[in-house]
Amino acid sequence: MSTTRYWVVGGEFRSLNFHSLVDGTQQVRGPFPSRADAEAAWQGVSEEHRHKCNYRFTIVRDSDRTESVAA
Repeated sequence: MSTTRYWVVGGEFRSLNFHSLVDGTQQVRGPFPSRADAEAAWQGVSEEHRHKCNYRFTIVRDSDRTESVAA
């Protein structure tokens, strides 16, 4: 069985090339069970920081694979 989860990650970057986060500004929100839920959270956090040009957030997806083992 595989469960897909979504996360919203980001924070304040040192420059507008968005390569390096400022320590202590990292944010991780989630997990969210659907892409739509993650998009709603992304929209909210992006709106909170829209006046700060060095902040950026993105949605990432992961899969939690759980395999049953026969006894």
